Amino acid sequence: MSPPPYRVVPLDVAAHDRSGFTSTSAPLDRYLREQVTQDIRRRVAACFVALTHEQHIAGYYTLASASLLLADLPPATAKKLPRYPTVPAVRMGRLAVDQAHTGQGLGGALLADALHRAARSEIAAYALMVDAKDKAAVEFYRHHGFIGLPDVARTLFLPLASVR
Repeated sequence: MSPPPYRVVPLDVAAHDRSGFTSTSAPLDRYLREQVTQDIRRRVAACFVALTHEQHIAGYYTLASASLLLADLPPATAKKLPRYPTVPAVRMGRLAVDQAHTGQGLGGALLADALHRAARSEIAAYALMVDAKDKAAVEFYRHHGFIGLPDVARTLFLPLASVR
């Protein structure tokens, strides 16, 4: 049996070369090259990268703590939760795959890794939430079971209890 094509690990800003990463989104590329180090240092985001056997970054995603307004959730979901104004969540702020690795299911694999990390955390969170950048991203997340917030365009969530 061959080893998996990628290994997902926390970004090591000193060891992982980010300069050659090119996705279909210039802002996501720029974030990985220029801003992620500051966000990690300031503890406002954690970044995880999919590495090839040659240690090239094939994709990445970021996670941060967040909250959802109880009033923004679908009524059927909200009625099952405590009546606090907000519900704890984990936000996947960015998800990108290098163009050389598109079409191989890496985006879905990175999403699955993020869901499992959030679900395994010892810090309670109700859902993983995302802010989809466009219609294609909305469809990607819906395909993976995410639910749209009724009145918040392109914000979707997936209850972490469904991951377990």
